[in-house]
Amino acid sequence: MADLAEPVTGVLLVGGASRRFGSPKALAELDGEPLAVRVHRTLAEAFPHVVAVGKTADRLGLPFPVEDDGSELRAALVGLVAGLRLATTELAVVVPTDVPFVTAGYLRGLAAAARGATVAHPESGPLPGAYRRAALPVLERRLAAGELALRDAAAELDARVVPGDPELLRNVNTPADLP
Repeated sequence: MADLAEPVTGVLLVGGASRRFGSPKALAELDGEPLAVRVHRTLAEAFPHVVAVGKTADRLGLPFPVEDDGSELRAALVGLVAGLRLATTELAVVVPTDVPFVTAGYLRGLAAAARGATVAHPESGPLPGAYRRAALPVLERRLAAGELALRDAAAELDARVVPGDPELLRNVNTPADLP
């Protein structure tokens, strides 16, 4: 594991609605491994501390604890806010469970790119992304106002765009998106 300039918490988001997928994406399998387990493993390869955030009421039965995000809403912004609150570090790299192709190297690159910025994310959007706790006031304000679009929230922050291979950043939105 490459040394980073500062400690980083990996945050896995597992609380999505999975409307287009039809069942919990966290439990969908890729190469015999649930997506959430795969992404959690990748985060653990990149960072010494990982926290998973979602809805404990979903009872996903994952092999690691899932911290409740404290909201009835299902939105990435909810998980991001909860993850930043739970992070043990100033910087957190946040990855949704539906980005199973991302690598530990790319995630460490996001963390490194966040040096001197509030957020670092790929050109494809705000997740996965490296977020500083300093982003919480903006994110919490937008959440309280019901403004749940994470892309709009990220646009309001000092963000750095990090190039990345589109195949590594590909989302799994339907079962057909799995190889």
